[in-house]
Amino acid sequence: MSRLLLALTIVLAGVGLADAGTPASARSAAKTALATFAGGCFWCVESDFDKVPGVLQTISGYTGGHVANPTYHQVSAGGTGHAESVEVIYDPRRVSYQQLLTYFWHHVDPTVKDRQFCDVGNQYRTAIFVHNDEQRKLAEASKKMVEAELKVPIYTQIVNAGPFYKAEDYHQDFYKKNPLKYEFYRWNCGRDQRVKQIWGAH
Repeated sequence: MSRLLLALTIVLAGVGLADAGTPASARSAAKTALATFAGGCFWCVESDFDKVPGVLQTISGYTGGHVANPTYHQVSAGGTGHAESVEVIYDPRRVSYQQLLTYFWHHVDPTVKDRQFCDVGNQYRTAIFVHNDEQRKLAEASKKMVEAELKVPIYTQIVNAGPFYKAEDYHQDFYKKNPLKYEFYRWNCGRDQRVKQIWGAH
């Protein structure tokens, strides 16, 4: 277990992990909650979060930009301001927002700006798009812990969530629809190799 994960577990022990990231007024009635992350290629981010118990659905899309209804061609060309992102719909009774944050950090390279692995450009930046004040508080605290652990600048943005545009259908569940192409891309891009170099086995 990394020092980051251990520290987060201790800090949140008295808070109640199942409730973290969900407003108190909504906790009793809420069956699902929403988190949004950018971590480079959304095929990979979607695949990673689908492995988390308590995650109910992942949706690839574009957010953080200034062009309405962008296409993949527009975003991948750069200039729209969007990041390839994934909406994570989850059951807060089974997995907390804090746990999703920890999982996110351990599956990206937060030490680089405007790129992830073999993909270069602002559209491949890492970011946490927060949906409320509690998410922002937890995200900012977790970022400080990452900085303390890695002892290097962390370029991951923490910004308010804005309009999210669902990506084209062929991008949804790409890793399931095109497993050979996906696995070759992921391996060739060096994603898992770099993550292991940063975080070790986890």
